Amino acid sequence: MSLLQQLTEDMKQALKAQDKLKLSTIRLLISQLKNERIDSGGELTPDQELQVLMNAAKKRKEAIESYQQANRLDLAEKEQQELAIIQQYLPAQLSDEQLAAKIDEIIAAVGATSLKDLGKVMAEAMKQLKGKADGKKMQQLVREKLA
Repeated sequence: MSLLQQLTEDMKQALKAQDKLKLSTIRLLISQLKNERIDSGGELTPDQELQVLMNAAKKRKEAIESYQQANRLDLAEKEQQELAIIQQYLPAQLSDEQLAAKIDEIIAAVGATSLKDLGKVMAEAMKQLKGKADGKKMQQLVREKLA
């Protein structure tokens, strides 16, 4: 079942359950996927679908930070709830220990020895761990290990 089909089924269930927040979040995701499909001029690959969801999650995280800095905890809470719904459709995130182990493997495979190799390590890490870990967290960890 494609992601779009899964979202459509979940939208129907949210409609029946009268879960307004889940319904509006899923409708937004479906809209973003359809817009991306139109922009790309064809069907989306699973990687492209994943990228759309990752972008939606990233926007929610940034909004949460902004609302918390502005002391708008009510809006931050709503964004947090939407983020939780979006994360149900994303791959499971690696724990800090798992991420560190994967980064160590990638550094060894690439043969990186210093910060000059950051680009090579990050390119391989993003390819292998796409959607499974936050890019900022990955980069910070790689910098620490190569320093």
